[in-house]
Amino acid sequence: MAARAAKLSSLREPLRKHGIRLTRQRELLFGLIHNSHTHLNADQLFELAKAKDPKINRVTVYRSLKVFKEQGLVDELDLMHFQGEHHYYETRLKPEHAHIVCMGCGAVMEYFGEPLQTIREQVESQFGFKVQVTRTEVGGFCADCQQGDLAVDPAEESAPSRVPARPA
Repeated sequence: MAARAAKLSSLREPLRKHGIRLTRQRELLFGLIHNSHTHLNADQLFELAKAKDPKINRVTVYRSLKVFKEQGLVDELDLMHFQGEHHYYETRLKPEHAHIVCMGCGAVMEYFGEPLQTIREQVESQFGFKVQVTRTEVGGFCADCQQGDLAVDPAEESAPSRVPARPA
């Protein structure tokens, strides 16, 4: 029980620090985004939240996401628009990373590596720019899709056939 309380407290702190009014529903939503092992879109977030709090509604989810984004606590990602115009959310509590998206099956992997820091430093040095946040997406084909018929030679005109995306 003490570990759960400490974890909850550690998620409340960023909300407090950014002046966000703490409500039970905002804490729930922020916790679901942060603790998810996948990138959630608003509909998925709503369904998970509703399972924990049947009184929550979609408007609360969208308003909370807007507040979280405005305060720099959550990033909105498009993940190469693999599933159309959906947006996905993750907290900024993780170290910076790149999203590697398979354009065949939709698998999403996260890359935490030194080259990302090097790019940040080069941009700051070369352009005199103070980087606040970076979002990097790399699209291609995973090893499984390269073995199948989903990968397309760039010289071909037709788009790859797509199978349903695996959870990120």
